[in-house]
Amino acid sequence: MSSFLQIKIYRQKFIAYIIFVVIIGITLGILTVAMLLNQWVADSRIEATNAFAGVENELQYDADRIEAYMQRIYSNHSLVDDARSFLSSSAEGYLTNRLQNSQFSQPLVSFPEDIKTYLYSWAQGEITQISLHTNQYGNVVRFNDNGIESFMFGLPNTDEVFHDTILKGFVYRKKLSDVAQGSQEFGELRFLVSSDQIFKSIQNYRLGKAAAVSASGDVYLIGNDQDQDLMELSRQAAASGRSHGFISRGLFKQKYFVTFPSTKFNFKFVSIIDLSMLISQHARMLQTIFLIGLATMISVLLLIAYNLRDDALFLHRIIQSIGRVKTANFTLNRPARYRRNEYGMIARELDDMIQQLEKHIRNEYLLKLKQQETEMKALQNQINPHFLYNTLEVIRSTALVNRDRDTADAIATLGSLYREMVKKENIISIASELELLQKYLEIMEFKYPERFYYQVNVEPALLRLPTVKFWMQPLAENFFLHGFSASNEFNLYIVNGWEAEDHYVLEFVDNGRGIHEERLKAVRSTLSNNDDTSSKSIGLRNVNTRLQFFYGNSFFMKIENNNEAGVKISVRISKEVTLECTNC
Repeated sequence: MSSFLQIKIYRQKFIAYIIFVVIIGITLGILTVAMLLNQWVADSRIEATNAFAGVENELQYDADRIEAYMQRIYSNHSLVDDARSFLSSSAEGYLTNRLQNSQFSQPLVSFPEDIKTYLYSWAQGEITQISLHTNQYGNVVRFNDNGIESFMFGLPNTDEVFHDTILKGFVYRKKLSDVAQGSQEFGELRFLVSSDQIFKSIQNYRLGKAAAVSASGDVYLIGNDQDQDLMELSRQAAASGRSHGFISRGLFKQKYFVTFPSTKFNFKFVSIIDLSMLISQHARMLQTIFLIGLATMISVLLLIAYNLRDDALFLHRIIQSIGRVKTANFTLNRPARYRRNEYGMIARELDDMIQQLEKHIRNEYLLKLKQQETEMKALQNQINPHFLYNTLEVIRSTALVNRDRDTADAIATLGSLYREMVKKENIISIASELELLQKYLEIMEFKYPERFYYQVNVEPALLRLPTVKFWMQPLAENFFLHGFSASNEFNLYIVNGWEAEDHYVLEFVDNGRGIHEERLKAVRSTLSNNDDTSSKSIGLRNVNTRLQFFYGNSFFMKIENNNEAGVKISVRISKEVTLECTNC
């Protein structure tokens, strides 16, 4: 994987990709955390809103209960009279007035007992103190946590018991009048709703830190002990005049607050949202997001490294191919897994170029070596060509003197055949090679008059194709050595040639004796394995070897028996190979 880092251009690219991916990852991570934090803050605001609505509802319920109880007092004249008696400055005075104002025909009504029965129980313990006041003093009925009442009489209105603070609760004030005396006011009822009971009902909300701040600056902490820092934060939030915002306690100590002014009493409900606390509460989620982001960045970098590695491998292969060409090393390399990009195209073209160079060198040099070897063997076994031509000319002249024209023509054809074999270049056209074959067949026609016939049917498209010299004659010679029968009145040798879609075909067909199946398998094995050590099928093997050198792997020779009689040798030459040979 790290091989591409050895190449400077890819090393710089990979470093740039790392920086880019890290910046994108950090940016997306910050945006994601910001969105989540905003959502968590919004959820906290909703919780605070619901909690404040619960407080307001509880206060409204208590107000409704108090109004209902006032209606109860006014609907019961005896209860009003007992409330008037309760204004006495002492318990003895209250009891004395009760007895004096009582009637034997009606049951006694107790204002304190009625308060406990109907108001304290209705309010479910939220109303913990009811006091009845004159201008100078007040009498108190107080209930403890178990609902047991206690009484205090003649307390001055300035007493600490009547101090109006949010730490105690919320005070509802109602004037008490006697309808029987023309709605004359004779006192004031004060109902104290306990803050502990009111705010206890909202402690199940996920508020975090919350408080109620009165207009005088008193702070009631909801669900928290006496936290001086929280009290100060709550006062600052209430005094800011904003419904929400931030209070900074340092660079990384940002406190978000939400305030709600009460419509029932003069106080503000404050919810303090600690951002660091929110983050710590959702640490596992943030850790999961971080791991997912890190895994994504690593995956992207691995994918980039994989692609850069492939490109680097292609570049390395290109450099290696150029080095092979410079050192004249044209051996086939392991095929590359090319990709559809410029590097892949260049690497593929370089491999193709090396293969073409190797074919060109093989055609030009190996073929020449093979030809030189063949010519050396021929020179070792032949006599001086000039002496041969002179001798054939003497024999021809003698035949003409004796008026034997057929013999003279045969001798002239033989001389022309040998002259063409010596003079022509190693690479000739199919047309020239057919001329050499026809001269040989004319000599054999002279040798076997009215016993041998031949036909040449080759399309013009094949005549200009390049080929090696003198390979068709050995195929025909095989027919006269193994398939020709002198006793047969009709021995036929046919040469056909035509153009197919992507190749050319030459067929050499005779009607002689076929080849036994075992012998045919041996011949085919010799041709496919290119076995030079075998002493059998020398003519066919040499022809196949020479054409294989010239045309390469796209050349194919096939030998088979005809269905009726004789042998058919098919030679197929690829159009692509012949085009390369023409351009080389």
